[in-house]
Amino acid sequence: MNINWFGQSFFKITTKNSSGEDVVIAIDPFDKSYGLKVPTKFGADIVLISHDHKDHSNINAVKGTNLSPEPFVISGPGEYEIKGVMIYGIPAFHDDKQGEDRGEITMFLIETEGVWLAHLSDLGQKSLENGQLEQLQSVDVLMIPVGGTFTIDAKEASKIISQVEPRVIIPMHYNLPGLKLDLDSVDKFIKEEGINPEEVEGKLKITKKDLPNEDTKLFILKS
Repeated sequence: MNINWFGQSFFKITTKNSSGEDVVIAIDPFDKSYGLKVPTKFGADIVLISHDHKDHSNINAVKGTNLSPEPFVISGPGEYEIKGVMIYGIPAFHDDKQGEDRGEITMFLIETEGVWLAHLSDLGQKSLENGQLEQLQSVDVLMIPVGGTFTIDAKEASKIISQVEPRVIIPMHYNLPGLKLDLDSVDKFIKEEGINPEEVEGKLKITKKDLPNEDTKLFILKS
């Protein structure tokens, strides 16, 4: 499968289902008001919306595909099988006060091509609860916010990673040129995590056989 990142928490995942069909998943599309470029002519079969903040819920940025004239939108917890891809929505909080300040979000767990991917959205919890951790125990690829302010920061993200123990880490929701939000840079997270990152221009290709068996890999995606 291929993973593209456009900034913030906006990802495009292109995978093949059990029938050999190409399926495109979009996660948390943002709008142009945040200063980042919104992709054009972007089609997806499935759109995952973790919460209704404007930098995560611009459904209008995503069109349909030949396989799906209209994308199937998932915006809450539950278990879904769409176009041969399994998706699990896991409830979580946008802050560390049981949602008192910023409300709830949905983390997403995706199973496709024998790989488990998790997108933690704007997670604000400083640690995962037992039920959440149980659902995330099989994660191979973890997309995790690291920029602080509105989410967990570098140190808190590192603690979450220690809980989940993924094989691949992709940081997201951090400061980028042009972004109109005050977030930490990814360098702070890299230093905290202590793993030499691999920078990837464009798309990251992931297959089950390429997943590391021992050392965790850290990829910095360039949008």
